[in-house]
Amino acid sequence: MVIFKKLRKLTVLHYLSQLLCFTLDTLPYSIRVLFESSVRNCDGFLVKETDAMNILDWKTKQNNVEVPFCPARVVLQDFTGIPAMVDFAAMREAVRNAGGDPVKVNPACPTDLTVDHSLQIDFILKNQEMEFGRNRERLQFFKWSSKVFKNISIIPPETGMAHQVNLEYLSRVVFEVKDFLYPDSVVGTDSHMTMVNGLGILGWGVGGIETEAVMLGMPVTLTLPEVVGCELTGAASPLATSIDIVLSITKHLRQADVAGKFVEFFGSGVSQLSVADRTTIANMCPEYGAILSFFPVDNVTLKHLKYTGFDKAKLEVMEAYLKAVKLFRNDESSSREPEYSQVVQISLSSIIPYVSGPKRSQDRVAVNNMKSDFQACLNEKSGVKGFQIAVEKQNDIVPVQYEGNEYKLSHGCIVIAAVISCTNNCNPSVMLAAGLLAKKAVEAGLVVKPYIRTSLSPGSGMVTHYLSSSGVLPYLSKLGFEVVGYGCSTCVGNTAPLPEAIRNAIKQGDIIACGVLSGTKNFEGRLCDCVRANYLASPPLVVAYAIAGTVRIDFETEPLGNIYLRDIWPTRKELHTMEEECVISSMFKELQEKMEKGNKRWNLLEAPESTLFPWDLKSTYIRCPSFFDKLVKPVSPQLIENAHVLLYLGDSVTTDHISPAGSIARSSAAAKYLTNKGLTPREFNSYGARRGNDAVMTRGTFANIKLLNKFIGKPAPKTIHFPSGQTLDVFEAAELYQKEGIPVIILAGKKYGLGSSRDWAAKGPFLLGVKAVLAESYEKVHKSQLIGIGIAPLQFLPGENPSTLGLTGREQFSVLFPPELSPGMTLDVKTSTGKVFSVIALFENDMEITLYKYGGSLNFVARRFL
Repeated sequence: MVIFKKLRKLTVLHYLSQLLCFTLDTLPYSIRVLFESSVRNCDGFLVKETDAMNILDWKTKQNNVEVPFCPARVVLQDFTGIPAMVDFAAMREAVRNAGGDPVKVNPACPTDLTVDHSLQIDFILKNQEMEFGRNRERLQFFKWSSKVFKNISIIPPETGMAHQVNLEYLSRVVFEVKDFLYPDSVVGTDSHMTMVNGLGILGWGVGGIETEAVMLGMPVTLTLPEVVGCELTGAASPLATSIDIVLSITKHLRQADVAGKFVEFFGSGVSQLSVADRTTIANMCPEYGAILSFFPVDNVTLKHLKYTGFDKAKLEVMEAYLKAVKLFRNDESSSREPEYSQVVQISLSSIIPYVSGPKRSQDRVAVNNMKSDFQACLNEKSGVKGFQIAVEKQNDIVPVQYEGNEYKLSHGCIVIAAVISCTNNCNPSVMLAAGLLAKKAVEAGLVVKPYIRTSLSPGSGMVTHYLSSSGVLPYLSKLGFEVVGYGCSTCVGNTAPLPEAIRNAIKQGDIIACGVLSGTKNFEGRLCDCVRANYLASPPLVVAYAIAGTVRIDFETEPLGNIYLRDIWPTRKELHTMEEECVISSMFKELQEKMEKGNKRWNLLEAPESTLFPWDLKSTYIRCPSFFDKLVKPVSPQLIENAHVLLYLGDSVTTDHISPAGSIARSSAAAKYLTNKGLTPREFNSYGARRGNDAVMTRGTFANIKLLNKFIGKPAPKTIHFPSGQTLDVFEAAELYQKEGIPVIILAGKKYGLGSSRDWAAKGPFLLGVKAVLAESYEKVHKSQLIGIGIAPLQFLPGENPSTLGLTGREQFSVLFPPELSPGMTLDVKTSTGKVFSVIALFENDMEITLYKYGGSLNFVARRFL
């Protein structure tokens, strides 16, 4: 009775659900969350009454209108969190310089920043003091941020990565603020923020620029999405792991074309999945193109929360509230399911173990077909799967000396085997399966060849805790899978280099070497430039392939040493018993205590407490960027006159090609800058660690070795500076253009800006002097990022592209913007050769035009502090 008295007093949607009972019943659960947010945040300006009504009329308005969404909170990870906080510090500086009060500059939306997210594997845990020391400047800046900014919480180092900490510690499911209840929801600076949808929390990753705008009180704007209902039936095979389920669902949803849509799960099979299974599935949704994959809260969710620190009273209020506002999924088959845009049916009983690769996550290979499939890849022409190795060379063997012993490398040999953090560690069963398999393997006398770069980077200390308490961690260590730290590692290219002898042998023999990892990204060359075949697999399969040393093995018919894989593969009963004994509520309690106490080095770290950050001009980690130099009134867009083309790119240019990530190559422009600052290559750290330094990041923009610029004709981070005719690094050419006062543009093909949302994929080109991008089509999030930083996204007319228009890219281009822009209007482009053609200005609404006129969203929002 007390609960419902509290509910009646505290929630607006409780009443709306009574008035609009039938309408809410037919809406997908994810759309109900959008509706609740629009009602609660309606202010007549950023969120209007018509927005709420459009969401309520989802069935007819889906895919036709833009709607705002105000998330309950924001989660930042260190790689994207540091530039965000540097921007806030720079904003304080700019507001002070413009005569405003810098103390007013604070996040308006509750924000959590996880320091531990990204990890460079060149020091393991015994050298954490050294890791802490080389990142001292960054950590001191984070410590200063935690002291001076309101409404932000910094999660200290040695705690866990963003996805995992968000899931285990930060998630509320239902917010309670001053006795007011509303659904938890989140956006963050990582594409795998979607993991929390497995807990019934609406959330997804957006670009750093959009995230900073949300922190400042702006809503996220999205097209009211179609919602694909994914009906799960049956139960999976005992041998199938959550990764097998994920890859199977990925395949089905890719075929169903869910790009840019919400996916929502229902059906009897949903109750068969644990929350760990659900979060693993939800975490993979960026790989099949969905905005998010939502599992509404149900009894399985509540049971999970009971063991993760939620007390009985809180759970009772949560359940009553969610049921009152119709956000609770009933497990009973008789309950009415929402109406969906389309329904995809998947039988879990049909799922068998798979891996994915060798170059793309969508190319699934049944484990029992792995050997023959790799052979086919050797034969196929070079492309998305093939390597085109001559038949007479397919059985080549290259002997190599390593640590006093001779080994033989051949096509398909494993050189990287990584159990990494981003996908699997939310699911204890697969991590325990890897550990139990390692235990049985060691007991059977099996080993891993020492040249294989093995690593284990759990998502949080809780994973290490249950691997240790279950007794399997020492066996993983004996096979070479040492815990290297907590955070993103191999998946984003942050792995230690292969031994030089192994690298040389691979290159000299033109060997198709392989990496096997339990992650989500396996683009060619991402793990290491000499590792051309990369497979995504479950953690136990990573261990199995590491022991085998090759992917050219049929586990059904060929043994590992003197024993078959099936003889040491953990059974579901073994895993269930181990999970019950080891993954218990005490571990969540321990994690929470660790979060609250921090760690000794963090607690003792000194940092300034001044309102303005004391910038150190000698710092190579933290610099005050120039994004807020123009806190002035908006002006009409001006003519882009006689711009040269900085880069002439093809189709499917990803944010990996654009944004700096991974290690800093010794021959790069960024390396030259750091060397001139007196640093040695060992001190370079990674681009992620230096995201707070715009000088490094600008030099790392378009520095990807796989960048294919048509001016160059082969993959290389190079371009031509046309006034001089020199072939230069992209940064060096852009720097020359800026010194000469010449604007630059980019020509591109279809799907420009695919991949993870990265703020520096827009910030970097902006600082290179790019005024506009002319492409055949864009990835929507990246297009919004370009507008958010002040770069015009222009699109060729349907059926037109540089080739059909007879453009070489060597011309100079002029674009005339009228005094008043309107969404989707066409603009004329003139070239120095006299050619005139039209392009579409890809502004979808008046707000995007306003943001562009202000020089980006951050400048627009920052003016409210003046």
